Amino acid sequence: QVQLVESGGGLVQPGESLRLSCAASGSIAGINTMGWYRQAPGKERELVATIAFSGNTNYADSVKGRFSISRDNAKNTVFLSMNSLKPEDTAVYYCFARIRRSSSDRLQEYWGQGTQVTASS
Repeated sequence: QVQLVESGGGLVQPGESLRLSCAASGSIAGINTMGWYRQAPGKERELVATIAFSGNTNYADSVKGRFSISRDNAKNTVFLSMNSLKPEDTAVYYCFARIRRSSSDRLQEYWGQGTQVTASS
């Protein structure tokens, strides 16, 4: 069994910062890409950022220059540092990871339960 557990969401004022964490645990042989999606009320889920095992990153245009994704491969954890938060960043943030459970297994995608981020005055 593999689990992704997120933490770090909350309510902040516009312009403030938050840092999300997502730790993968269970039967894990290796993790490829990790990342974050978000979904605001009434909107489709959108990709926020991804990070490869090598450290290569990719960001949505709406968060470039404000958000930073990183990972700790030894701890199977991915982070999302969010600065200069805007009301339009308000959403449920979901982490995901593409995980191989054994050396002979194929990559499968796993998801966290979601954490609420609200930027409001």
